[in-house]
Amino acid sequence: MAAKDQNRLYPLDRIRNIGIIAHIDAGKTTTTERILFYTGKTHKLGDIDEGTTVTDWMAQERERGITIVSAAVTTFWVPKTGPYADTEARINIIDTPGHVDFTAEVERSLRVLDGGVTVLDAEEGVQSQSETVWRQADKYKVPRICFVNKMDKMGADYFETLKSVRERLGAPAYPYNIPIGKENDFSGVIDLLTQKAYVWDEESAKKGGLEFKEIEIPEEYKADVEKYRGELVEKIAENDDELLEKYLGGEELDKNKLKKALRKAVIAYKIVPVLAGSSLRNKGVQMLLDSVVEYLPSPLDITEIDGINPKTNEKEARKLDIESPFCGLAFKVQIDPHVGKLTYVRIYSGTLKSGTSVANTTKHAHERIGRVLLMHANSREEIAEAYAGEIVAIVGLKNTGTGDTLSEETAPIILESISFPDPVISLAIEPTTKADQEKLGYALGRLSEEDPTFRIRADHETGQTIISGMGELHLEILVDRMKREFSVDAKVGSPQVAYKETIKQIAQGEGKYIRQSGGRGQYGHCFLRVEPLPRGEGFVFASEIKGGSIPQEYIPSVEKGVKERLESGVFAGYPIVDLKAVVYDGTYHDVDSSDIAFKIAGSMALEAAAKKGQPVLLEPIMKVEVTAPEEFMGDVIGDLSAKRAQIESTEHRANAIIVNASVPLAEMSGYVTTLRSMTQGRGTAYMEPSHYEDVPTNIAEKIAAKVKGEKTEN
Repeated sequence: MAAKDQNRLYPLDRIRNIGIIAHIDAGKTTTTERILFYTGKTHKLGDIDEGTTVTDWMAQERERGITIVSAAVTTFWVPKTGPYADTEARINIIDTPGHVDFTAEVERSLRVLDGGVTVLDAEEGVQSQSETVWRQADKYKVPRICFVNKMDKMGADYFETLKSVRERLGAPAYPYNIPIGKENDFSGVIDLLTQKAYVWDEESAKKGGLEFKEIEIPEEYKADVEKYRGELVEKIAENDDELLEKYLGGEELDKNKLKKALRKAVIAYKIVPVLAGSSLRNKGVQMLLDSVVEYLPSPLDITEIDGINPKTNEKEARKLDIESPFCGLAFKVQIDPHVGKLTYVRIYSGTLKSGTSVANTTKHAHERIGRVLLMHANSREEIAEAYAGEIVAIVGLKNTGTGDTLSEETAPIILESISFPDPVISLAIEPTTKADQEKLGYALGRLSEEDPTFRIRADHETGQTIISGMGELHLEILVDRMKREFSVDAKVGSPQVAYKETIKQIAQGEGKYIRQSGGRGQYGHCFLRVEPLPRGEGFVFASEIKGGSIPQEYIPSVEKGVKERLESGVFAGYPIVDLKAVVYDGTYHDVDSSDIAFKIAGSMALEAAAKKGQPVLLEPIMKVEVTAPEEFMGDVIGDLSAKRAQIESTEHRANAIIVNASVPLAEMSGYVTTLRSMTQGRGTAYMEPSHYEDVPTNIAEKIAAKVKGEKTEN
């Protein structure tokens, strides 16, 4: 049933599209659950341990207590104070995963959000994944608020966490409120701009009560309030000429003008306000909600978006309002068992109506809009139309994938797409029975449609299907989903590191394919030059053919053959990357030359040239952060060094030592278990992909010999 109009067409200045982002276990989902409870979206506090959360709705999420897919929820909030007091705002929230294996969910969410709430653990401070998501938010220029959560936790330290935000993230972070008490004594917060102190009634807070009371600022906090308020006001004034003049003149500044100037500074990423609270204990979430409405941008604050006009290939700006022609970005595909394929779209301009046609400008395809849905995690509300600034799901799109632009056919535009990291780990998968073969292909296809970091390829030499992902947990979840959602029973091999190959020097090679079998033969002949590219540049193909030594129509066939040959490498059978291939000469036959002959010749030339180009093996290097009690520091560092690790830094926090290192993924199998036994169960490790590096020659030769041996056996 369509929603009522008055609930739908919200003024753009009262819409907030925000994401909750953080390191794993910082409390993102609990914070989201409290927001939904306080805004009246739910009437019972969701609990991760009990598996009753709204946004963690998948069976695997509830079993493991982690977020795997980003969940979109729409809710409403009326701030009690400030410029937006007593005016209802609509907040579209995306709760994102914290585990690095699901980093694609964070990447695509940040691409379409206007603002972010970064949740930090008050004891741990800035952790590795906090840095990663912060950099992702920087890439898309997303304004942020920091919420220092778990102020009730043993070892919680608000000001140490603030310091780590400034130092490790390089962020212009300033306290917006400061905590009253910490650990078991955390009872309230002091708002620095209004200079008001609030405390929660313990019994009411335990039940999730909204009640808190205003008290006099305790004497022991007055010096801190003066110090940190002075810093915040000075920084706000720096970003507003009118306020700066009054500030330098020693005048008292108006609170509402300070708030307006702070809003501008937050949107311009000149200030990141930091708030304190404890989501689990129901303290501080109301102030966070008020700050989201007061300081994070509405779609109106981002006045236009840049794109490319596909007709002219010129840059074009599109105004982000309802009057402009429709355009939106598809940022997520989800296979829903009830309605089929759901495509999540952020609408940047215009209006989208169900039953109409739009253009997929990325793929030059036409799409029909079936139904338009407002998503509340895994429940849906059907609506007739959606407007600029909204995030909706569409049923009925056939060709649209993640990162595609949809627009009005008469006003096409292509928006910036979304880039994703390459997978680092692979495993072989095969159906248990022949009956499962078809189901396996279907399941893999649907899952790869959903997840851009999940790749599938066939190993033609062994006949196996190889799936690749961001980590062991990522692949484990996908295999589990195959069984539950698609009823596919499959056998999987043990995880294998996703090695790659490249070359070190420029080389040349010849490919000549001639076949005579009576009648018309086959003739393809080309010369190829290969050149190494900087790490991460991928593959580039170019032609320097002059004078028609190879007719123009056969050049794409040479490129196709080169690309296919890159997949299976020349050193140990792994894909070749970071290489430029240039076809510079060749010959052809008037009758016998064909596309297939030049494709084979291109493949042969690439192999010959790459073998002469000093091929090397590359391995994924992981950024590893180990936290352990100080007494185990020597054991932890010694063990990492034995794994070919480069120790980058060590730091102390409370009674723990934090070791940051770069370690080859191949050495990290079963590391968490090793660490636990080494530290009496008290050590924790966090890993995320960092970059690729050359494998030492002696190890590379062993890997190549092993791969060749396995293929010979098969």
